[in-house]
Amino acid sequence: MSLAHDFNRGIWKENAVFKLLLGLCPVLAVTTSAENGLGMGLATTFVLVCSNAVVAMMRHLIPDKVRIPCFILIIASFVTVVQLTMEAYAYDLFQALGIFIPLIVCNCLILGRAEAFASKHPVTNAVADGLGMGAGFTLVLFILGSIRELVGAGEFLGFSIFGADYQPVILMILPPGAFITLGLLLALMNKVEKR
Repeated sequence: MSLAHDFNRGIWKENAVFKLLLGLCPVLAVTTSAENGLGMGLATTFVLVCSNAVVAMMRHLIPDKVRIPCFILIIASFVTVVQLTMEAYAYDLFQALGIFIPLIVCNCLILGRAEAFASKHPVTNAVADGLGMGAGFTLVLFILGSIRELVGAGEFLGFSIFGADYQPVILMILPPGAFITLGLLLALMNKVEKR
């Protein structure tokens, strides 16, 4: 398959959130703002691309009996890099994302792509797949975070949009707001796909 096909598949056809419903824990928990969604999406994309590349490079060296623990070790190594880098250079974002950064290790999207794709394809295809899946995941987190921040606080990326008279819908920045917004976005995606 072509690299473009491997990349594009993750953005729409096999989008982790909208199509496969994978990785919903960070999707629902950290998307109280567009910045948080973007930060978590980029962190997940970095881990996904790097772990896919290493798994693809080592696919012939890892015995079948220990492949899952090896994949988790590889993923955990890159999560540690992300966590320490974010703590050093983006401390406010690190604080906002909290426990969900180390939980990237057990994100079923990353382990699933390592098992289903990277362990069976060459490095270039695995990287393209990781970039596409990561881009699709980041896009969903950014859209969800933007909607929740806009409606729930009247802001976008921290800037006031509607002015001081806006009455925010507090429900949108609470956990039920995440479920409601995701449900509406899923309905919209299904409607668009039917057309």
